[in-house]
Amino acid sequence: MRKDGRGPGDLRPLRIERGYLRHAEGSALISVGETRVICSATLEPGVPRWMAGGGRGWITAEYGMLPRSSRQRITREADRGRTGRTHEIQRLIGRSCRAAVQMEMLGENTIIVDCDVLEADGGTRTASITGACVALYDAISTLELREHPMNFFFSAVSVGVVDGVPMLDLNYQEDSGADVDLNVVMAESGAFIEVQGTAERVPFTGEQFDRMLALARDGCGRLLRAQRDALGLA
Repeated sequence: MRKDGRGPGDLRPLRIERGYLRHAEGSALISVGETRVICSATLEPGVPRWMAGGGRGWITAEYGMLPRSSRQRITREADRGRTGRTHEIQRLIGRSCRAAVQMEMLGENTIIVDCDVLEADGGTRTASITGACVALYDAISTLELREHPMNFFFSAVSVGVVDGVPMLDLNYQEDSGADVDLNVVMAESGAFIEVQGTAERVPFTGEQFDRMLALARDGCGRLLRAQRDALGLA
């Protein structure tokens, strides 16, 4: 058993509140344990200049942590500039969203997905992706197209090896002491969108990697069901 009472393959308590922001075309507050992220999706006419005239839409993402989302105050990135970590995470969110949508069906419109971390206890990027899927679906729905351009739902979860044991959905304490850290983004079919993995302390074996992917597949499946429940599509 883990310190919070979960088994190795258990997710933290999960809640997705759809339509959390009044003015956004799509939004969701996702809570995964003590990690909480507001995800919003904004629909704007036009596309980046390099895409103009092609008839396709664009989806991009921004990510940020509020100053007291962590134990110590984080300086606002408006003051110090975006860090490499921020750029990496928001690009991951953007890639995950674009992988699921038929861009040509959006017309020349841009969707901006904002993920703002209210409280961080590990897994902020994976929670952001899972919540972004719900916000994105609702934002696209406002276009009132004959067919919804989202091909599938997608979710993300962290897995790792802690004290030699593969575990699902690491909190901050587990993540900071993990031998291996893995973030997995999956489509509803079980296919992988992206896998990011690093041996933080000890190299991992193929057997451990397979076990972590199996845990991720199971966890993402449960997250996808929660997304459908939140959207009333179960």
